[in-house]
Amino acid sequence: MALGMATTKLTITLDDRQLDAVRRVVASGKAASVSGFVKHAVEVALSDVAGWQAMLEEALDQTGGALTRKEAAWADRVLGVGPLPRAGRRKQG
Repeated sequence: MALGMATTKLTITLDDRQLDAVRRVVASGKAASVSGFVKHAVEVALSDVAGWQAMLEEALDQTGGALTRKEAAWADRVLGVGPLPRAGRRKQG
């Protein structure tokens, strides 16, 4: 974390078992604090999202570009998810 980086305090909700597990990690000395643990977890999650996005973009580039609307609708059905908001889709080519 860079010195002088702006931070914002916020409230999050965790299951009791999750919070207990985080507190055990802190108590064992593997994390400095609950807040520090959560900051690290968020950073890991953001890195994972960026990595998956890069892999998806590379795969799409290697297989003909962005999904067509028909392909995206099929993928949504197979994955059991609703379509993304229109702004979230890559430009159709």
